[in-house]
Amino acid sequence: MRVITGKARGMKLRSLEGTDVIRPTADAVKEAMFSIVQFDLDEDSVVLDLFAGSGQLGIEALSRGAKKAYFVDSSRESIAVIRENLAHTKLEDQAQVINMPNSAFLRTAREKIDIAFLDPPYGKDLIKRSLPALTEIMSENGIIVCEHEKECRLPEEENGFVISGKYRYGKIALTVYKRKQSEETETE
Repeated sequence: MRVITGKARGMKLRSLEGTDVIRPTADAVKEAMFSIVQFDLDEDSVVLDLFAGSGQLGIEALSRGAKKAYFVDSSRESIAVIRENLAHTKLEDQAQVINMPNSAFLRTAREKIDIAFLDPPYGKDLIKRSLPALTEIMSENGIIVCEHEKECRLPEEENGFVISGKYRYGKIALTVYKRKQSEETETE
């Protein structure tokens, strides 16, 4: 597992060993995720890596120029790996690492999020349960990128966010949400 491009390009990242809960995102899927958000990710972007695991998605966003990234995970072991990876890539000054359940973070978050990456453990409906609160903290032009097993069916709309794209990569799927545009905005 490595950083694909940007300031930390090519740097290897550590992942937790010997666990079936942590499932690092494959480079091809990660590249696809960042192709989806490439024109929205800039030096003003605030990113959320929810269910952060090793922190690779937030670190990739910081490497590509995001202003700030929140890394949220309930596992102390994951938090230790995230901190190690941030120190290794020298991106810790732009990061806030939070050890708490995702639901607690989403209830208490104060800053608006521009791009959120969700890659939770599979088979637990964590994306469906997180979307209502997550949509409340997203910025006006926010983007939510969800990685999940291809069999997972997510809602077409959640609090004004609609699916703007679905992509498949073998057994893995990505679902992208953006705020629904009003008809007035669409015709301008």
